[in-house]
Amino acid sequence: MATGSTAAMMGLAQPCHGGTDGRTLAVTLTDDVPALVASIQSGDLATLQRLLSEQPGLASSPLGGSLGTRTPLHVVTDWPGYFPNGPQIVRILIAAGADPNTRSPGTRFAETPLHWAASSDDVDVADALIDGGADVETPDGSIGTPLDNAVGYACWHVARLLVARGATVDKLWQAAALGMLTRLDDLLDERSASAEDISHAFWQACSGGQRRTAELLLARGADLTWTPDYAEGTTALDAAMGVGTRRTNVIGWLQDQGAQSAKQSG
Repeated sequence: MATGSTAAMMGLAQPCHGGTDGRTLAVTLTDDVPALVASIQSGDLATLQRLLSEQPGLASSPLGGSLGTRTPLHVVTDWPGYFPNGPQIVRILIAAGADPNTRSPGTRFAETPLHWAASSDDVDVADALIDGGADVETPDGSIGTPLDNAVGYACWHVARLLVARGATVDKLWQAAALGMLTRLDDLLDERSASAEDISHAFWQACSGGQRRTAELLLARGADLTWTPDYAEGTTALDAAMGVGTRRTNVIGWLQDQGAQSAKQSG
């Protein structure tokens, strides 16, 4: 199961769909899936291309077993992301017939690969998916659209990519978190925002490090002590002190490599 980051909104996601008959899937499951997954996660392009040429339909097949209804595109976008040659693998899989908008029904959500890339801030993979036809407005992710996921999980690079590639910013908290002052003003003029809407947007502005939008919302009555139900006990100040999903990911990776800070080693 793909997990979201520890930043901002809480939720679990699980994606995919496929198009093979039972016989092909059985062969795939017993013979090719472990090698396919290993080639994707290690960035082994030669092995991946060989497997896809030997087994037509593998790129779009549900993988079965412990992977359930996930497809290969879900493997390359799975948490924590940043697999070697990820963008190239996305392009190879789509060229071989993978559907970038496929979902896999999970216990709570049925997310697309773009939802998953948005939840890990893997902007290069997200860009390749959009180039391959991924819909930036697909709803019903663990938070909502890919943009909802990106902002909610403090994935700022993918969030800005999605906006640049046409995603609609139609919520106060999205505009606030991304520092889009003009859009925030428009949204405030267009609708009657509740005190909770203002405070939620303020909290997200602080999470995104957006002082100007935070100042605007505080002047409109945002509550400094308000906390969202998805991050109970986390105030705007706590949110502002977070480092975001991408930096959290890098910190974890460095620690896994045995890195220490100068304070630790000193």
